[in-house]
Amino acid sequence: MTIDIEALCETLAAILKRAEKLEKKYATELSQVHPNFSDSARNLLHYIALRQFDIRDLQDQLSALGLSSLGRAEQHVLPSIRAVERALRGISSSDHGTPPPEPLLARADELNATHTKDLLGKRAEDRSVLIMVTLPTEASADYALVRDLISTGMNIARINCAHDAREDWRMMIDNIGRAREELSQECRIVMDLAGSKIRTGPLEPGPKVLRLRPKRDALGRVTAAKRIRCIAEYDFQHDRKANAVPVPQECVDSADVGDVIRFRDTRGRKRKLHVVGKDGNEIVVELYKTAFVVTGTRLTLIKHELREKKSFLVGELPATEQPIVLHVNDTLLLDASEALGAAATIDKDGKVTKSAHVRCIPAELVERVSVGDPVLLNDGKIEGTIESTTDDGLVVRITHAKATGSRLRSNRSINFPQSDLRAGGLSKTDKRDLDFVAQHADAVGMSFVREPAEVLELQDELGNYPDSGLGVILKIETKMAFRNLPRIMLAAMCHYPAGIMIARGDLAVECGWVQLAVIQEEILWLCEAAHMPVIWATQVLEDEAKKGLPTRAEISDAAMSQRADCVMLNKGPFILAAIRMLDDILRRMQKHQRKKKARLPKLKVSEI
Repeated sequence: MTIDIEALCETLAAILKRAEKLEKKYATELSQVHPNFSDSARNLLHYIALRQFDIRDLQDQLSALGLSSLGRAEQHVLPSIRAVERALRGISSSDHGTPPPEPLLARADELNATHTKDLLGKRAEDRSVLIMVTLPTEASADYALVRDLISTGMNIARINCAHDAREDWRMMIDNIGRAREELSQECRIVMDLAGSKIRTGPLEPGPKVLRLRPKRDALGRVTAAKRIRCIAEYDFQHDRKANAVPVPQECVDSADVGDVIRFRDTRGRKRKLHVVGKDGNEIVVELYKTAFVVTGTRLTLIKHELREKKSFLVGELPATEQPIVLHVNDTLLLDASEALGAAATIDKDGKVTKSAHVRCIPAELVERVSVGDPVLLNDGKIEGTIESTTDDGLVVRITHAKATGSRLRSNRSINFPQSDLRAGGLSKTDKRDLDFVAQHADAVGMSFVREPAEVLELQDELGNYPDSGLGVILKIETKMAFRNLPRIMLAAMCHYPAGIMIARGDLAVECGWVQLAVIQEEILWLCEAAHMPVIWATQVLEDEAKKGLPTRAEISDAAMSQRADCVMLNKGPFILAAIRMLDDILRRMQKHQRKKKARLPKLKVSEI
């Protein structure tokens, strides 16, 4: 291979010139960034300048000369280019008045570590990547769960302001504080503002019934009893998702461990509840046969030692939600009114007399889309196309659903991937919630950010809380956010500390599942160039957390997450096992990978 060293130097000079041009173009933005991000912001622009060139041929030729191919120049772009340029001049044995060597930005790893620590807290012992976990509703009432999450490996607790109520958040935070003190372990708190996500509205309530079902094996045999909490009515929270039944206070006071509660369920079948625990205003019972309980079900408490019986009625149960089941070719009205959503109405001949309908929140967005635009529901699990518009909203023809029908519930995502819906920024609810977040959290997550102005708006609001010390995490989950990412990051650098979350769920829905693989790589590159902490989020070990058994693809995905500074797990009944598995994977992978840089330990196969 004949290599024209002078041509290589000219290419490098062009890159340096482009970097200088970008610095001048964004001089105003650079002057506004936080002093801690000064070097990082400039390096981000230098990296963008580098990536504006196709340098594949350049890399091949540099590698042939035994020089750096600039494949790992993200963290120190200009020093890397100039070092290569000096080496080329040395090879050509020509003196072009090259300035003396400047030190590499050796502080890159140190800067990234500092920025990560300031935003997300100290890294775990012997693990370089932090673990964030979304807290379930149960964390508000179950202190033991919160303690176990932290002791198992959770470094950061995430509270989603789109779910639960302030009192639930407060109880979660109290449990975190108590667990931190008991375990003498740090655990940061991140609270995500709900943002302007387009969602389905509430559905018509169904019957006030609770299905209680013990665990069974593949042959239908009971392997574990169903545990239920019978809570005094005045202490019962209707939005609590735990298996709980409201009962009179007298029932709780009268019951003791070893007693039995008999009742007939909605089908008239005899059932027994065995009292196995008692704590304050609740008792814990076990059930070995499936039962359906409704408001007003009569319970008979049998006190064997006293040979007496007492009767009580089940208190007011929350109504169950009746999901809308959608099949291919069904129609769904995305309603602009405040009517409760409902399934289609079908007459005695099996004909649809009224299509299924559900409210679109915010309703005004239905006026900004067009006939023919695609619609994705429930994180892309249901697909459709806008067939027509009416005075009430949008008529959507379902084009993709499960063969048996896909269920659509309230508060599920609605995406219009080809529509430019400018509904970003802070909502009134976000601003109210920010007051709570500023008092209790270490960092705030901004959902559905689209452009720099929205980031600056959040920073202005944070000016009302100068003593909060809140970090900012920008969730990249829209096509527009990805397009504007360099400018969004520069805006983020006006505040310290700050970081980026790759919210891969909504991002994949908006940009396409195939595109996600490339998009998440580009975000990792940009964040490393800016020395900005990055969080790898959405569906990490999801089957492990929800079902207790991961897929092989999930293991590979979790291994790839080592390149981020933090990995987020979502809630699930097997979340503790998911944390243990992720902790193990991250510890093993850090021997082979640091950020996007491959590490080369001695291969085990060489010992054969």
